Amino acid sequence: MRRGGPRARALGFALLAVGPLLASCSSVIPEAGGPRPAASFPAPAPSPAPIGAPRPYTPRPSESGSVVAATPIPATPNSPLPAPPVPATATTAAEAGIVAGPEYNELGVLADQATAALKAFRLSCPSLLRRADASGLTQNAEWAESCNAAKDWADRDATNFFSRFFGTVQIGAGSAFVTGYYEPEIAASRTQRPGYDVPIYRRPADLVDVDLGLFSTELKGKKIRGRVDGSNFVPYHDRGAIERGALANRGLEIAWAADAAEFFFLQVQGSGRLRLPDGGIMRIGYDSQNGRDYVGIGKLLLDRGELQRGQASMQGILDYLRADPVRGAAVMNENPSWVFFRELTGAGPLGALGVPVTGRSSVAADPKYVPLGAPVFLSLDRAEPNGLWVAQDTGGAIKGANRFDSFWGAGTGARAIAGGMAARGSALILLPRASVARLAPRP
Repeated sequence: MRRGGPRARALGFALLAVGPLLASCSSVIPEAGGPRPAASFPAPAPSPAPIGAPRPYTPRPSESGSVVAATPIPATPNSPLPAPPVPATATTAAEAGIVAGPEYNELGVLADQATAALKAFRLSCPSLLRRADASGLTQNAEWAESCNAAKDWADRDATNFFSRFFGTVQIGAGSAFVTGYYEPEIAASRTQRPGYDVPIYRRPADLVDVDLGLFSTELKGKKIRGRVDGSNFVPYHDRGAIERGALANRGLEIAWAADAAEFFFLQVQGSGRLRLPDGGIMRIGYDSQNGRDYVGIGKLLLDRGELQRGQASMQGILDYLRADPVRGAAVMNENPSWVFFRELTGAGPLGALGVPVTGRSSVAADPKYVPLGAPVFLSLDRAEPNGLWVAQDTGGAIKGANRFDSFWGAGTGARAIAGGMAARGSALILLPRASVARLAPRP
């Protein structure tokens, strides 16, 4: 969900252990469609221990009960299709090369998955018909036939819909890596009161986005964020400075969270629900980010040996943070990124296409490798995410071919699955038959 406007964001918690998770979290802002790290991760050098101890927080778990990561259900994935080597210079799906895949009816998609995917695809069609496809795979007109048909196609007959209008292709080597995200719900109040003292800020007026392409053609597509200090443009306040009050008393608070660690993870997700003291719900979404590089604290703790591989899920990291609040606050401040929010009304959470993302149907993808709005078939070594999805979101850590972040909705079940999701296998993209015929004509 990552970017409520730019994304309803969210990101794969497994990457807390191995790399950045949040889009727009770099000092150089990613291009629209926000990339995320690829699936291979070289062994990093050990990270230094934090220096100094910031203000501790009072742990107040804001979700009922203790939610542990769901036990993975193993599965045997389909092998990727044989493919030529991907050129080292490839930056899009068209450059990486495609291989024509099997017919839809050979994939074994369950009827209920197809129905959910058709509903999600129908929402995506307006964007598919007008949005430039950065992957280089499709042309807007090639989506017209399936989108026109989707308007009145019976949901119960979704299997025949996808079989009739779509072919499948593999992008590059086809080896997929999939993480998970969800819409968190944490305890918060619209006003500061005892037990609710963690500020949730809107975007400050002095946070400035700079398009570097206006200054140099070599920097086209690159952006930075910062603030003006006198006659200088400087980096914006980092997490530590904000925690110490850099934004206090400016009227920027839209709400106050009860637990700093829970809010930290909501920032990683980029949107969520606030459960108010009167039982009401306030939905918030991504408004901007301070331009500082995102640092995955799970990776830091793994590097230092303070967590073991099996403990680096969201749930394991929360346990670590709460065990020692002083130490926990110091670790969280080692991630200098801070996310600003706005209140959302209406349907949500919203993905990068500006339409609501749907639990167990929407995935985030790199738009340079997957047309946003296109259906995606996943076959992985974990059963839960196997089947048909629709690419409706992006994320800063979702970068490269066959890299996806699966959205699981809201609630404890979604949190349990998303918090430990990390699956590998193969992926196929469903494209209009006209696109497949143009890109990979059969002999």
